[in-house]
Amino acid sequence: MRLRFISTCALVLVVAPLASRADDLMDAYAQARRADPVLAAADAARWAVREGVAQARAPLLPQVSAGFAFDQSSAPSAAASDPSAASGRSRSRDVSASLNQVIVDVAKLSQLRVARAQADAQDAVYQSALQALAVRVATAYFNVLTAADALVNVQANEDAYRQQVGQAEERYRNGLSASVDVEQARAYHAAARASTIAARTALADAREALAEIIGTPAGDLKTLREDLPMTPPLPADAEVWVQTALAGNPQLRAQQLGVSAAEQSIDVARAGHLPTLTAGVGLGRAASWPIRASTSDGRNVTTLGLVLSVPLFSGGATQSLVRQALRQRDGAAEQLEAQRRAVARTTLDKYRSIVAGIGQIEATRASVDAARKALASIRVGQQLGTQTMTDLLIAIQTLTSAQGSYSAVRHQFILDKLLLQQAAGAIDEADLASVNALLQ
Repeated sequence: MRLRFISTCALVLVVAPLASRADDLMDAYAQARRADPVLAAADAARWAVREGVAQARAPLLPQVSAGFAFDQSSAPSAAASDPSAASGRSRSRDVSASLNQVIVDVAKLSQLRVARAQADAQDAVYQSALQALAVRVATAYFNVLTAADALVNVQANEDAYRQQVGQAEERYRNGLSASVDVEQARAYHAAARASTIAARTALADAREALAEIIGTPAGDLKTLREDLPMTPPLPADAEVWVQTALAGNPQLRAQQLGVSAAEQSIDVARAGHLPTLTAGVGLGRAASWPIRASTSDGRNVTTLGLVLSVPLFSGGATQSLVRQALRQRDGAAEQLEAQRRAVARTTLDKYRSIVAGIGQIEATRASVDAARKALASIRVGQQLGTQTMTDLLIAIQTLTSAQGSYSAVRHQFILDKLLLQQAAGAIDEADLASVNALLQ
């Protein structure tokens, strides 16, 4: 028994770290930084593209090579016809080393600039992915909270309808109401049960969406507190936010660097018309048996040289490459313009959503209060006979809808603030920490 107890304790200690759960936004974000495959893929792509700089620089650096050759040949037919001749076999050995250095090659220099621009662009893509991760985690987190609130509301709605079914049946048995009230209450209750099932499924899917990002199922999440700071964006000028976004959005920065790389690619293509100059140093030593009458046999031979290569005609390929690079540059420029317009529109949309969200929160809060008071009044009226069962069922449904809208707009208000920061290219961990401070 004691051995079993010890084994059980050991199992709990092993499993406990694996069963850790994120209970607030910062915990979820920390787990996502470690486990999110989308961010990991962006990081791997960044370093892969960065290797292109080293590969483009390599042809501009000295190129050193060495070689060794050994040959053996024989001529048995000659030896058979003349027994006094040598055996007819010969051997040779050749050892060589060479050093080559590019002196002038505009194409290779331009290709290095292209690789550097592409690496910088991929760095910007990674920064965009890192900022997007913060928004994805927050969106998934608040989607869980919204789905949980929706489930609570529809479950309360179902419970209220179940209670009305019981009351309607009792009133019918006592002759105080018609059977139509019972059937109507049952219909509303059945519809509420279907809504509860759908809400439970939606909550499970929202939790799975969060687990997909953080790599582990989330536990009980902290919820948004009731008193939210209802402050508009600062500065309170949409145009300032747009200009900030156009200057700092990492996706836009990546597109700009892509255009720069396309410009450099034009220079690479045009360099196909230009000559190249390469210097070389060679060192070799050859030996052969039988010894031949050669002044260099068995001696070191050093060669120095310059190679000038002038392209004359390549079948039109160079001009075709130039035209292709121009079209690719034009396409990249158009994509940059499309991205610029999208960033400006998104920034304006999120700014306006935050401003409108303040009014929406106030309106939905007032709607919940009014619906709650109306329901209480209708309950009293039904008992007095001045309100019908239909009025009561509709009032319950109205309250549930108002509560769901209030929960959704509060969560979206927080997300819109983060989305505005993302569009401006200024979102970081501190922004998530400020949102996390609003949880309880």
